[in-house]
Amino acid sequence: MVAVVGTYLNGFVKLDKEFSSNNPIKVIVTFLEEFPSLSDEGLSLSDFSFLESQKNLENCKDSFSNTVIEERRISRRTLF
Repeated sequence: MVAVVGTYLNGFVKLDKEFSSNNPIKVIVTFLEEFPSLSDEGLSLSDFSFLESQKNLENCKDSFSNTVIEERRISRRTLF
């Protein structure tokens, strides 16, 4: 395994030093700095509230885990 530092910008990685290979090589890119999410639909810690969850589950007649499993089954059926 070889480690080479580089910079990522707009979908491309520019390596700080040259690395040549005659064959394609799989790589792992790790982003070392924090960056803002590109999606506005992401979740944040403030999206989770224990009290709000309790309130939402007041009328739940089954266990929470069974309810989640059933929702996922329904969602999966609509995807395919």
